[in-house]
Amino acid sequence: MISVRELSFRYAGRADFALRGVSLAVKRGGFLGVAGASGAGKSTLLAALNGVVPHHYRGEFYGEVKVGGADTVETSLEELSKKAGYVGQDIESQLVTTSVEDEVLFGLENFGVPRGEIERRLTEALARVGIADLRDRELDSLSGGQKQKVAICAVIALMPEVLVLDEPTGELDPQSSRDLFALLAELNERSGITIVVAEQKTSLLCEFARELAVLRKGELTMQGPVRDILARGAELSAAGVAVPPAARLAARLTARGLYAGAAPVNLGEAETMVREAAA
Repeated sequence: MISVRELSFRYAGRADFALRGVSLAVKRGGFLGVAGASGAGKSTLLAALNGVVPHHYRGEFYGEVKVGGADTVETSLEELSKKAGYVGQDIESQLVTTSVEDEVLFGLENFGVPRGEIERRLTEALARVGIADLRDRELDSLSGGQKQKVAICAVIALMPEVLVLDEPTGELDPQSSRDLFALLAELNERSGITIVVAEQKTSLLCEFARELAVLRKGELTMQGPVRDILARGAELSAAGVAVPPAARLAARLTARGLYAGAAPVNLGEAETMVREAAA
């Protein structure tokens, strides 16, 4: 579904490359988490997946990015946005109308969805994201988490194959963050939408994503199943990524010969690990 080959990019007027020789792949229906310290290149990589880099943010672009078979350099932003829906960090800048209904309708109408299909898509998208009760609300009356869901709903209504999210929980409290990731997991599992999400809350990312890609100073240092990456705690720390507490505990217990399993990715697995170590 997503293929990135030797991608390097330097923003116009910048001395350093934001990305250097990045290659990765995401299968159709995959759920990839992207981790890395601030400035590691996460936002640039995600922007490249839907063509914002280099169509909007100009600069030196080398390598190849394909999404659903479409080359992001050769394909227009309009066509790419039908394949890869994008939700950025600044939700306020992405909301272009004043009400929930109008926000979802805006994309449907501007993408030329047949009039007879618009109402069905609107209703289904609101229901899938769990905000049908907000349909008639003004955006200014919503919480940060609700606005986040509206932005996702507007993208989902366009029926993209891929959903790309850049730091989606930055303005959310812990429960709202978990609710958002649960929504992403449901969209991934029930609808088969390929998910790529950059996130600083590593514990949350590791619980819901199936694979992790780790960036360090513009370079991809690791990509693989979450549990495999968690087993490389020292490398994660060196990349400026916070190793989840359960994974750190697993490493200590393993070093003492008290645990031989994989690193836990949720509370239930962590409890099982502790019981096993204490037995």
